Amino acid sequence: MTATALLTTAPESFDLTVDLALAGLTVGSAAALSGIGLVVCHRATGVLNIAQGAQAMAIAYLLRDLVVVRHWPVWPAVACCLLVVAPALGVLLDVLVYRPLQRRGAGPAETVVAGLGVFVLLIGVAVLLWGPAPLAGAPSPLGGTPIHLPGGHSLRPDTVAQLAAILVLGLTVSAVTRWTRFGLQLRAVVDDRHLATLAGVDADRLSATGWAFGTFTAGLVGIALAPYLLLDPYGLPLLVMETMAVAVAARLQSIPVAVATGLALGVAQSELTRLHPSGQLLPLVQAVQSNLFVIALLATALLAGPRIGGPGTGGPRTGGNRAGTAPLDLRRAGSGGGRLAGAVCLVLLLLPLGFRGNDLRSALLVPALALVLLSIVVVTGYGGQISLGQAGYAGLGALGTALLMSGRIPGIPAIPSVPALLIAVLATAPLGLLTGWPAIRRRGLALALVTFAVGMAMSRFVFQQPYATTGLVLDRPSFLAGDRVFYLAELLLLGLGLLAVRALHRGRLGRALTAMRDHEPGAVAAGVDVPGLKLFAFVAGAALAALGGGLIGLAGRAFDPGDFDPVRGLLWFAAVVVAGADSALAAVLAAALLIGLDAGTVAGVSAVAVGALAAVIGRLPGGLASLPLHPRRDGRPPPPLPPTRLTPTGRRVRAAIAARQAGEEQAS
Repeated sequence: MTATALLTTAPESFDLTVDLALAGLTVGSAAALSGIGLVVCHRATGVLNIAQGAQAMAIAYLLRDLVVVRHWPVWPAVACCLLVVAPALGVLLDVLVYRPLQRRGAGPAETVVAGLGVFVLLIGVAVLLWGPAPLAGAPSPLGGTPIHLPGGHSLRPDTVAQLAAILVLGLTVSAVTRWTRFGLQLRAVVDDRHLATLAGVDADRLSATGWAFGTFTAGLVGIALAPYLLLDPYGLPLLVMETMAVAVAARLQSIPVAVATGLALGVAQSELTRLHPSGQLLPLVQAVQSNLFVIALLATALLAGPRIGGPGTGGPRTGGNRAGTAPLDLRRAGSGGGRLAGAVCLVLLLLPLGFRGNDLRSALLVPALALVLLSIVVVTGYGGQISLGQAGYAGLGALGTALLMSGRIPGIPAIPSVPALLIAVLATAPLGLLTGWPAIRRRGLALALVTFAVGMAMSRFVFQQPYATTGLVLDRPSFLAGDRVFYLAELLLLGLGLLAVRALHRGRLGRALTAMRDHEPGAVAAGVDVPGLKLFAFVAGAALAALGGGLIGLAGRAFDPGDFDPVRGLLWFAAVVVAGADSALAAVLAAALLIGLDAGTVAGVSAVAVGALAAVIGRLPGGLASLPLHPRRDGRPPPPLPPTRLTPTGRRVRAAIAARQAGEEQAS
């Protein structure tokens, strides 16, 4: 290129750079708003609001319903959504979901599960109310004529409004935190919630305020992003969850770092659209362009180390390992409960043998999904490690089977389905190290973020890319072509999986896993190879998930990336925890619940049921498996219930009941 050409194109290149940067501010400012909400909510409550994406989606759907369907004026509808509904939703979640966990001294992993329950519940409600299909026409409150800047550049009015909101919210939060009594109390709660409560600080009020503000900012993010997208109950929550990279980069502490990271990522993602390499690099570059926030989430989660949020968490100070290191309060049901659960599972698995047509085809997913959920039992229930990315390993099993059957792997001819499935499982198992290796130094929230980011990266960079999923063949062998015969084969594989997991749990290796789950430092002191056990749990879990994923693909005779969406992975994890993650039979019960509810009713019912139960995990520690099925036979009274706080009316009612009972005892 000549010097004249350089002089001619340089201004055009600079103008394009500026225009792309201004366009990137739209997404970057929304990410910055999301980061502000996550940081403030965490500093006030000690909880990472993992359900923020679902809250943003719900507020965006509500605004569209008010404006497009019910014909409200735009600004009254916005005020209702942001100033009334969003804060009320935040306070409601605090009172019903998170406050019981704080009073019980639950650990961070139980809080993660409760957040996943809220996430899944809101998505299920949205599907029930507005349907699973994407909707267009989300209103833009500040849409209109662009604002013209010097040099011929322009900026959207809603982008200007978002930048102004970032400035106002950032300055307001900083001023309130530093120079008001409320801020002093907030810092006291962040340092030590228990001591602050003893000093007379109303920690519950601070927590409710934090949740109201967090949901308010989530609503802002949803309203800001919805006009640029189709409203999707699955896509929009995931898009907002990607912006958690902003808050993780700030260690959930620094608002300026969160704002700067969000704006920088938004501008960088926009600037990357200038790259158009030729050849095989084009699909990869395009994937990076559209998923930069996913890469940032994975990188920040890995770089953040074992602890995210710094020493002050704002959450309750808890003692003992159960709340601090063990991910969940996992209680095994008694022998009677185990026999009943086994009988129920047997009936649920044999019942579809009498089905026909679409009912039988829907039932084919139950044993396959049960194997995927069994991997969560091994990793989380037995090994005590939170893994939100098992849907990714299931997808790798299905995709690997399809690639081998289609002859798409260089140097390997097309092979039949059965050996293809086995090879795909063996090839996927070592990939469990992708999440197993980070688990050596991480637990709780830090591990949950890493595993979720890995699962999302698999979905975005593999399952949704045409170069990996076009021209695939995925069909059953001739001797398993019939649905009933294939279902029997699935039952055989599920039975072998259950026996293997049962033998693992009852053997020496299972006892070591239980020791690691219940008290990791104690297991290390006893000579248990904790790093090796963690790697084993994730590798075994990846193999089971790949087997189940391959069967899901063979059952539907196609590879569908939607079957292994990260949102489904979150739903699967919550379902296993609700059913009782310390029991292999819980995988079967959870699979039957998920498939049966949606097949027998309408889509979204299973998400609502599982989400509601997971959200109240603070009132149901150990899941459904912990519920007593029989009265105690040893004559001892049941354990006392945790203390509760009553209103003045409740105390008067309790005193009246006690006085009446005392009078009846004296009369008798």
